[in-house]
Amino acid sequence: MAANAKPKPQASMLDRGMNDGPEEQPHFVYNPLRGLAISQQRARLPIAANREHLLYLLEHNGVVIVVGDTGSGKTTQIPQYLHEAGWTAGGRRVVCTQPRRVAACTVAGRIAEEMRQNVGEEVGYSVRFDERWDPDRTRIKLMTDGMLLRETMIDPLLREYSVIMLDEAHERSLHTDIILGLLKKIRKRRPELRLIISSATLDAEDFASFFQTARKKRWDVKLDSVDLHRVAILSVEGRQFPVEMCYSLKPVGDYLESAVQTVVSIHKQEPHGNVLVFVTGQEEVETVVTLIREQVMTLPGDMPDLTVVPLYAGLRFDEQMKAFEVLQTNARKVVVATNIAETSVTIDGIVYVVDCGFVKQKIYNPENDTEVLAVVPVSQAQAHQRAGRAGRLGPGKCFRLYPENLYNEGMQPVTIPEMQRTGMAWVTLQLKALGINDVLHFDFMSPPVPTTLMRALELLYSLGALDEQGRLTPDVGALMAEMPLEPQLSKMMLAGCKDGCGEEVLSIAAMLSVSQPFHRNSDAARRTFAVAQGDHVTLLNVYNAYNKHRTDARWLEEHRINYRALNRATEIRRQLAAYLRRFEIEVDSCDGDAAKICRAVAAAFFCNAARLELSGEYRAVRSGQRLALHPSSVVFKSPPQWIVFHEVVHTTKAYCRDVTSIDPTWLTEIAPHYYQWKKSGGTKRPAPDY
Repeated sequence: MAANAKPKPQASMLDRGMNDGPEEQPHFVYNPLRGLAISQQRARLPIAANREHLLYLLEHNGVVIVVGDTGSGKTTQIPQYLHEAGWTAGGRRVVCTQPRRVAACTVAGRIAEEMRQNVGEEVGYSVRFDERWDPDRTRIKLMTDGMLLRETMIDPLLREYSVIMLDEAHERSLHTDIILGLLKKIRKRRPELRLIISSATLDAEDFASFFQTARKKRWDVKLDSVDLHRVAILSVEGRQFPVEMCYSLKPVGDYLESAVQTVVSIHKQEPHGNVLVFVTGQEEVETVVTLIREQVMTLPGDMPDLTVVPLYAGLRFDEQMKAFEVLQTNARKVVVATNIAETSVTIDGIVYVVDCGFVKQKIYNPENDTEVLAVVPVSQAQAHQRAGRAGRLGPGKCFRLYPENLYNEGMQPVTIPEMQRTGMAWVTLQLKALGINDVLHFDFMSPPVPTTLMRALELLYSLGALDEQGRLTPDVGALMAEMPLEPQLSKMMLAGCKDGCGEEVLSIAAMLSVSQPFHRNSDAARRTFAVAQGDHVTLLNVYNAYNKHRTDARWLEEHRINYRALNRATEIRRQLAAYLRRFEIEVDSCDGDAAKICRAVAAAFFCNAARLELSGEYRAVRSGQRLALHPSSVVFKSPPQWIVFHEVVHTTKAYCRDVTSIDPTWLTEIAPHYYQWKKSGGTKRPAPDY
């Protein structure tokens, strides 16, 4: 929020004062020297030729679906067209949602620069834990789809907005799918609310049929009439610049090594231009960054400088912004990123894209009731989006580390909606908080499997978030719905505060919200902090030790501590503590009582309990699935008899990761209804009525 702005009176505690203040972001300040060049760039964008057509369709139709190639200017130009056409007059606003916070912030910066303003004036943004907008002045607001969902809890009809634009809708995240269903309901009460759905790779007909609430016979349709129940589709032809596709002749054995070698080859052989490399997760990003930097050391001294920077969701915001900094003229920048850089992110000077062809996704199996984090091939739509990053500011090249026939025949056309491949506990909790009690019949665009919803209801009931009638419980469920965490981590925090170890579980929750607290090859350093109780208490030890020695660079290096990850965990912990203070929940310390801490972890993850068998493998109590301890666990060499785990990771086998040793008697004490139901073989439901 701008320095002179005050929070709206009706804003929830999720939207107010969660930061000490916005971080300094010089690139969000308008530079008048670029004004002329920007105006020329705007006029050349493909969307510019469709400006009047778009505004006409929006005036005469309730929903407009815009399909156009990456780089056509949809994201930055449409909000400005709406502002110029008067959709923000009379104190109204237009909002454009993005799937990720870095996209919302950078797009806001770009739009503000094109309007010759600073962010926080007529253009602002709102993302989790950070906002920069003025309630009196801001007319164009960028936000994550999750924040728009939060606003529906404050104002269910979203009255302050005249137009809502859902950008990159093809990603079909959980937030986006919930918002689609809610907006369909809202438009029944507010038909004057206009909706724009935008993407480069959208199945427009599916979205049109979802929102087409009033159908007319063909001969009754008058295109020049105003019909707020009608859906129009606008196709924007072509991207601004061409992108040449380069495929590998055969599948690569190690795509990380191939990505590194491709970057080196580009630097040696290709003309000047920055490089964007896509890999699957934080660990791979850090690995590739390290390997490229090592390769740079061996290059001849007369070659241009090569700067390598990471970009992934777990980075601090100021660290993420380094990927967008403009370097000196003779230097080349390589950005190594996860799929965070797939959509709506314009990194200056990107000419070359290296696509590994894989993405990390959570996949839920309702049959054995487990959710695993797996590396899977990207869809054709995702590959198209990645390639488009190279054609935004000039002609580019995309190096795909897989054969062309694999793209044409082996990849799915579109990404499976997250709603259909993940657990529904968080979604169910949010819908209940919005007052939608009949979750089973909510109007999802892509309905989840009913079994998945039932599993979610059973879990939330067992966590104490729902009562026997399926309503949110005020002391647990309502608080869990307000916290920006998965339900089980929220429950762990509440259980820890109740048992007097709130300080400790706060630190553990923050550490579980980041990944890789250690650098590579850190097994010896990890053992320094290891305890017999398992990984959660070990993470607590790492956090406490880091806070004592955070300014000691030698200690950090000696113990292989990932400073970025721990610094991010410190920030998250501070923000979570602010939530608890606003809920007036006392946060005490148990002075390191490991039994209390482990019991708090078990109170949240009891459904992930597993028992060690004679074979040396674990068998999950809930699903019966056979599991192995992840080699990174501190109890890998001395496995406890009973454990609870945070997640399952599939590689060569199913590994349970982040485990804690528990007393099995805790299970029936913590969740008696759940385990009585499991004992009955699942024939008796844990709650009589949902």
